[in-house]
Amino acid sequence: MTATIKYISHLVNHLLAQKNSEQMEVTLRGLLTESELLDVAKRLQILEMLEQRVPQRQIAEKLGVGIATVTRGSHHLKKSHKL
Repeated sequence: MTATIKYISHLVNHLLAQKNSEQMEVTLRGLLTESELLDVAKRLQILEMLEQRVPQRQIAEKLGVGIATVTRGSHHLKKSHKL
């Protein structure tokens, strides 16, 4: 197992160990800057909007993100639906 995979696995397990949403928010705020936390929240919004079939350019404009960020989310959804 590479170091990166080990650390990601550790992160996932740490997040899963949180007992409730309040604890999860405290943990995320401790791990991420405010900007990083907002970026992660926007990426979740991107995935949700893509699942609702909102056009990519419209998502980029509405959320103030680059089209490449939206496309990345689209690729993720396509890959995850193949699993």
